[in-house]
Amino acid sequence: MSAIIENPPAARERDVEEVETVTIRFAGDSGDGMQLTGTQFTNTSAIVGNDISTLPDFPAEIRAPAGSLPGVSGFQLNFSSRDIRTPGDQPNVLVAMNPAALKVNLPDLEDGGTLLINTDEFNKENLKKANYSANPLEDDTLKGYRVHRLPISTVNIRALQEAGVKLSRKEMDRCKNFFALGILYWLYDRPMEPTLEWIRAKFKKNEEVMRANEVALKTGYNFADTTEVFTTHYKVKKAATAPGKYRKITGNEATAIGFITAAELAGRPLFYGSYPITPASDILHELARHKNFGVKTFQAEDEIAAVCAAIGASFAGHVGLTGTSGPGVALKQEAIGLAVMTELPLVIINVQRGGPSTGLPTKTEQADLFQAVWGRNGECPAIVVAPATPAECFSMAIEAVRLAYRYMTPVFYLSDGYLANGAEPWLVPEIEDLPKIDVQFASDPATFMPYARDEETLARPYALLGTPGLEHRIGGIEKQHLTGNVNYDPENHHFMVLMRQAKVDRAAQDIPDVEVYGEPSGKVLVLGWGSTYGSITSAVEKLRAEGKSVSSAHLRHLNPFPANLGDVLRSFERVIIPEMNLGQLCTMIRAKYLVDAVPFSKVKGRPFQIREIVKKVEEYL
Repeated sequence: MSAIIENPPAARERDVEEVETVTIRFAGDSGDGMQLTGTQFTNTSAIVGNDISTLPDFPAEIRAPAGSLPGVSGFQLNFSSRDIRTPGDQPNVLVAMNPAALKVNLPDLEDGGTLLINTDEFNKENLKKANYSANPLEDDTLKGYRVHRLPISTVNIRALQEAGVKLSRKEMDRCKNFFALGILYWLYDRPMEPTLEWIRAKFKKNEEVMRANEVALKTGYNFADTTEVFTTHYKVKKAATAPGKYRKITGNEATAIGFITAAELAGRPLFYGSYPITPASDILHELARHKNFGVKTFQAEDEIAAVCAAIGASFAGHVGLTGTSGPGVALKQEAIGLAVMTELPLVIINVQRGGPSTGLPTKTEQADLFQAVWGRNGECPAIVVAPATPAECFSMAIEAVRLAYRYMTPVFYLSDGYLANGAEPWLVPEIEDLPKIDVQFASDPATFMPYARDEETLARPYALLGTPGLEHRIGGIEKQHLTGNVNYDPENHHFMVLMRQAKVDRAAQDIPDVEVYGEPSGKVLVLGWGSTYGSITSAVEKLRAEGKSVSSAHLRHLNPFPANLGDVLRSFERVIIPEMNLGQLCTMIRAKYLVDAVPFSKVKGRPFQIREIVKKVEEYL
């Protein structure tokens, strides 16, 4: 019988089980296409109408040795018929394409979980690379799991050969990820059509590659349908969502689209000066695609040139934007001090990763909060904001630009690798629902003083470059109050330092109060910021369902804090702050509000699991 069946006979009766939530992890060598496989499953699940949350896990090495432990690439997807906020604590299903993928990911698989293993890769050489002394398929390593041993590589190549695909065996083998995807599509009742359409569009200039991937996908699907390997077929219903237009979006995509939207709302051109760095590079790629919106992207020779160019763009009346990760911010800090001194509306994106130094380039962390708030020489204040979800990266990008213009000051936008690469459904907003960004330029030379202050915001006037009569000094040396002339007077310096700090502090009047999820007072408040939102909220939801006195609050504005934060903190007996650092927000909270907050730290390059937070909170109940 042919390995591929274009029109399979009616499937034998199998158990059909309806499940609410499923977490799948695809894992293989970095050349096995696991990110592509996971992305296609995600896109299809979004089209079907499930709620989704993803966690790509890239190897740090550009190309680690094939079959090695450092070269393992993974993609975890949680899809559900209800509202979900995380990519799942533990996978229910693990697809392991080689021994290294099994070795790295098996400890995370839930007890009794399902394993799909490509047995063709479990040869002596690959087992040695994965540090296996014995074949785990032949001992008790996999005891307690539901294991499906599948010769994926062999069946895939045989099917392509029988279909007459004119590619080398090596090229055919590269299609095995779509064979595995076809199996999972059948197993979880996903349609193949969206992926088939993607294959045809992607490989339309190479007909053999296009046909090979189509055959591989269909073969995997029909293999699952016509063999005795699987006895249960799973269904996940469409999630109940608010009406509107949705799209799947990653945090980096939402960030780019948010800043383009902010520039349109402000009526100013967008300039993005950047230097490629993981995990922020995709923002540069995305912005470069939108020249039709007047976006100018500049890939500089280094981080310092990138930020200085963005400062120049701000001086010229553009939305001056620069983006990087923590190591790049370290290089930009002196120039950011120049933007603080000249009081220009610069926005700095920091997509945080594990540090210090080069650190963990492809893993997530939240350890740059101190760097954003205090990381420059002298008294050098800046506003700091942070999105909480991939979709929220859009709205917080707009918020960063709004505050930068309103207070004429640099604003840090703190994302991280988890948000940047993770994906979820995004409700596309109506244009009329977006906030207004009012940009006003000084125009009257008779009354213009470059360092006069707005009574409400303390912002200085914004003089558009080249406006006759509005010439004034610029640069990093201390300015004289009102005139902006170079000034070394001690009293003037003290006054200007106070003014720049007071201006940032006044932004608290312009940001929303922090909201409490749950009761406004009680035993425990779990306080978070950034990407810990999903795990914290899900953990508190679980504890509250058990009748426990637990609430949560999440900060999007980190400097200044929301005006009501002190009152919220003092309404609870205990405050616990989970962070992917050694307690940076906790230190800030304890210093400002004299609250005996409890730090809960995790710096493993991975986000918090729901169960970790539940366990920590229960210690204090």
